[in-house]
Amino acid sequence: MTDTTDNAGPLRDADAGPPAFPQEKAPGCPFDPPPGYRRFQAEDPFAPVTLPSGQRARVVTRHRDVRAVLDDPRFSADSAHPDFPRMFPRPVPQVLKGTFPRLDGAEHLRYRRMLARDFTGRRAEELRSRIEQIVDHRLDLMEERGGPLDLMEELAYPVPSTVVCELLGVPAEDSPLFESRTRVLINGRSTPEETLRAKDDILHHLEGVVAAKEKQPGDDLISRLLVEQVAPGLLDRAEVAVIAWLLLAAGHHTTATMIGTGTMLLLENPEQLAALRADPALLPGAVDELLRHQTAMQIGMNRIATEDVTLGERTVRAGEGVVCQLATANRDADVFPDPDRFDVTRTARGQLAFGHGPHQCPGQSLARVELQVTLGRLFDRLPGLRLAVPAADVPFWHHLFGIHGVKELPVTW
Repeated sequence: MTDTTDNAGPLRDADAGPPAFPQEKAPGCPFDPPPGYRRFQAEDPFAPVTLPSGQRARVVTRHRDVRAVLDDPRFSADSAHPDFPRMFPRPVPQVLKGTFPRLDGAEHLRYRRMLARDFTGRRAEELRSRIEQIVDHRLDLMEERGGPLDLMEELAYPVPSTVVCELLGVPAEDSPLFESRTRVLINGRSTPEETLRAKDDILHHLEGVVAAKEKQPGDDLISRLLVEQVAPGLLDRAEVAVIAWLLLAAGHHTTATMIGTGTMLLLENPEQLAALRADPALLPGAVDELLRHQTAMQIGMNRIATEDVTLGERTVRAGEGVVCQLATANRDADVFPDPDRFDVTRTARGQLAFGHGPHQCPGQSLARVELQVTLGRLFDRLPGLRLAVPAADVPFWHHLFGIHGVKELPVTW
């Protein structure tokens, strides 16, 4: 599997100061966290590290500690704070109005409540039949085309992109634009100029969608926000565009990555795939196990302590930054025995791939249904599915600051 090399080094070098964060994975081990993070977890679960911005912070790697930090309102998500832990040595970023994941307390809750009805578990189940139609359409096209082909381009990206565009009320023909620009925003290799240009492209386009929906509303989230929030003066149009951008970015790339990575993981673990085929009722639990084992967000969730906080025997001082390393917390043996083993029969509902606490991913129920439907239909309709190249040749997204997962997945059947 094509990936980067490890530079984890020793846990602490007295002369060099705290070790660098983030760190690389071991060669040939794209499915496992960097070995340095596992040492943090065992030896210093609030390890001091040096970020690429030059800031010092603490990386939190144990499951119980990550939950505690993300639950505690004394740890702020406000990235506009001058001492907020940043991965790049850039000026303090301007937080666009409507960027609710970067807000705390009542203001954050206000935005979450506006979106709540569209992302409940019940709403996700109501969308299941439509998601099945979307998946079957993509599989029809794949069968007509024949293999080998890139599963990412033909299935993994189009399915969640189509779903989130329909939910928002964004025209289907706009989906490729959002897919391409979102990859620039999330892949971690883009320059600041490329990132800004991609963000501006998306926001400009969405402002046009919002204007069109104001003239001709439909049965979709953007139209509902315009009627219920903009009309009475609770939001402005620019905020609606920002909210739509956030949901588009979060709503398809990570899910697409998990579809691709999950497919490869099952193909590389035939005994697990056989168990899933023998008992389809295992699928919901298998999706949670996939999310645990292959957490897409490699950095995690950053916070800054607004006052001294004592967690167990550790005290994080006011003004200190912390980085909650979700992927490593999901490999905590105290919570998940034999954590490096992928086991579709495991009960993994406590996994943290979607975060935890008030800022956890609002779209997690929808993502679960998308993964269940896509993986279930894929292996049901294409029982002979297999990799079209050696596993070692499958390229992975694995940049230190971006999403982990399969970049291209050549398959045939």
